[in-house]
Amino acid sequence: MLRIENLCAGYGDVDVVHNLRLDVLPNEVVGVLGCNGAGKTTLVKAVMGLLPRVSGEVSFLGQPVTGLRTHEIACRGIGLVPQGRWIFPKLTVRENLLMGAQAAGGAGILDEVFDYFPVLGSRLSQQGGTLSGGEQQVLAIARALCGRPKLLLLDEPSDGVQPNLVERIGEVIPELCRRSKLAVLLVEQNLDLVLQSAQRCIVLSNGRLVHAGAVESQPGDRGEHPLARYLSPPAAEPAPDLPHENIQ
Repeated sequence: MLRIENLCAGYGDVDVVHNLRLDVLPNEVVGVLGCNGAGKTTLVKAVMGLLPRVSGEVSFLGQPVTGLRTHEIACRGIGLVPQGRWIFPKLTVRENLLMGAQAAGGAGILDEVFDYFPVLGSRLSQQGGTLSGGEQQVLAIARALCGRPKLLLLDEPSDGVQPNLVERIGEVIPELCRRSKLAVLLVEQNLDLVLQSAQRCIVLSNGRLVHAGAVESQPGDRGEHPLARYLSPPAAEPAPDLPHENIQ
């Protein structure tokens, strides 16, 4: 469904993502793990045409999308839930969902979004900005689903969200793939969410691919999982011993 070949992307003259290759298959959840600054969000922006400089090849459903404008990529069937949610705070929940539906030609709100997130059904007339952080996150996901995408890009959906809603998001993601024939690229630092939702994952470090493979749960604490070592920032090097000098 999504194929990325030799992708380089960045800001100004600086590459943040270097020669990345990645495939996402239909009805598959692929996780993208990495620490802050690893290049995860840059990858998402490159796919969505949000960066001024991208080289390499990004194709969707067999057709190149590199160089297209963001709204053209969205109309091809790629939906984005950006980090930080970016809902319309002064619009009601219903109006936010209708805005998402416009990407599908104004087909209306999907009834399924209330099956996935029942809390939204009781908040339709409430302004989006008055929802809790977790409720705003599920609203952002539901809004993207109302655009009827074939591929959904989720950028840090667990960021600032209470644990019970993170768990619900982890349940919904694979359910979406089964019911809606949807593929998901899940960008996260939350290893538990990726283990719960994804079939495969890649790990980025300093914009480069350092691991790719199947996601396998492992008994025990999160810190015991082999993938956890990629999510800890490198230890600071000890300060060098400096010669002592008498200060006159």
